[in-house]
Amino acid sequence: MAVPFRRTSKTKKRMRRTHLKKELPGVITCPKCGAPIQPHRACPECGNYKGKKVIETKNEE
Repeated sequence: MAVPFRRTSKTKKRMRRTHLKKELPGVITCPKCGAPIQPHRACPECGNYKGKKVIETKNEE
């Protein structure tokens, strides 16, 4: 089995790992109620998605 001739420096090791970072999820505001939501998901506060009512919420029951 091959053995590295020289030790990998901190810079080279960190350059290799630059894509292994955590990213914050995208957050947008609901156009109807203004609550923060993830994109392409129904709003849990008002139940709207793309201007249409798609789910029932606790506030309306």
